[in-house]
Amino acid sequence: MVSVEPETFLEYIIIEYRWLLVITTLMPLSFLWKIWSTLRNYVVFKLNSAPKAHERKVREVQKQVKDWLSGDRSTPLCTGRPTWQTMSFRQGIYKKTFHNININLVDVLEVNTTNMTVRCEPLVTMGQLSQTLNSLGLALAVVPELDQLTVGGLVMGTGVETSSHIYGLFQHICLQYELVLPDGSVVTCSKDENPDLYYAVPWSYGTLGFLTSVVIKVVPAKKYVRLEYHPYTNLSELSKRFKQESVKEDAHRFVEALLYSKDSGVIMTGDMVDEVGNDGKLNPIGKWYSEWFFKQVEKHLNNYRQGSKNNIVEYIPLRDYFHRHTKSFFWELQDIIPFGNNVLFRYLLGWLMPPEVSLLKLTQPEVVTKLYNKAHVIQDMLVPIDALEEAIHVFHNEFEVYPIWLCPFKVFNNPGQLKIHSGEWQMFVDIGVYGVPKAPTFETEPSTRRIEQFVTKKHGFQMLYADTYTTRDEFRKMFDHTLYDKLRNSLPYCKEAFPEIYGKVNRHVRK
Repeated sequence: MVSVEPETFLEYIIIEYRWLLVITTLMPLSFLWKIWSTLRNYVVFKLNSAPKAHERKVREVQKQVKDWLSGDRSTPLCTGRPTWQTMSFRQGIYKKTFHNININLVDVLEVNTTNMTVRCEPLVTMGQLSQTLNSLGLALAVVPELDQLTVGGLVMGTGVETSSHIYGLFQHICLQYELVLPDGSVVTCSKDENPDLYYAVPWSYGTLGFLTSVVIKVVPAKKYVRLEYHPYTNLSELSKRFKQESVKEDAHRFVEALLYSKDSGVIMTGDMVDEVGNDGKLNPIGKWYSEWFFKQVEKHLNNYRQGSKNNIVEYIPLRDYFHRHTKSFFWELQDIIPFGNNVLFRYLLGWLMPPEVSLLKLTQPEVVTKLYNKAHVIQDMLVPIDALEEAIHVFHNEFEVYPIWLCPFKVFNNPGQLKIHSGEWQMFVDIGVYGVPKAPTFETEPSTRRIEQFVTKKHGFQMLYADTYTTRDEFRKMFDHTLYDKLRNSLPYCKEAFPEIYGKVNRHVRK
């Protein structure tokens, strides 16, 4: 395993006993922040004060952009949100030299139960939005599971969830965007209004304009998710069943899988219901004392290995299900708090979990960043579902990181950067790899490069929240820039205001 030596005694303490800092400081601060943000969101939404304030805040963004226009325009623009406040582990070094535009757009603006939409600002989080909608008996059609993911990040980047095999990616449930363009004007875009801009915004990473609001599709919600667990100890059988569950006409509302080794894992299929049936038990996984979800799933696999063939059914409260991976950040938190799933810890301190990612990043010393860069993988690769089995073998050889998250999703044949070769849509699978590689030949850049080349060969895509090592030509082969380039060339001041996407995400190019 790659190691990085601490340079000071303080760094040694932070690395070896980081869990102590997390428990004594970051978890209490995170808990207080959650209380404040929940109360603030409730009061602002109930008072309906956000819509009027929104107009003022958008004018403030416009003023900052126009001030830049009237200056020498020597430095490009970017949002003023510090890197440590984002969910991405990528270091946005460019923010230190770019012209920062402060954007304080954090509110849910309107829920329209007639049109079945919600309008919100870009810094609204998934936890904030699901909490607001849940009280109204509604939910987003696609709810990316981590509480702290923001609407803006999911639009400008991307988001996927276990209903994506029906609805597509997060961008596919977004009906309208409002942006401040590089000339300081405000524009809205949809399929019918400024359609080129509407289709070019997703995956653009803030290189066409500043997102100021989004209208998103919502659906009726029920109280619980009836979840079935299907363990497998054969990769071919698991892959075959996973594809069947993803593409069939009467597919379950939710489909995902967790792999715990190259040959074993659990497929989960679920549907919304209003009552707990007699065929399973209630499992409130959102309680402070509950085991981490991925550990619960692993128990079902272990029982299957020991000969249990019982049909496994559980009923999970809807919002608990939506955010089932939040408490443990999938499985990343076990590297920071190794005893976080211990029963005593859960009962005594589980109510403080999880710590805010932003605080974890803010207190992360340079030596830990170097360690993550050299000995840690955080990647989501998107490949056609027919290539799933082959992809798992490649990922095992290059990374050998488990668990692996599998989530199916549709890519629709729309304009934009994600292109499919025929038909109205094509089914893909998100292969999420998060953790410390155990493959004996692992080296960060060479291994990631080989994975990127495999994904490109299979006509797949790489999520760009993490580092990419592709060349510019390879990047443009993976993502269709036709419409994007058209907008970059036609929008006034766009090329002065923003770098290309590649310049913000590539490990070696970004500044």
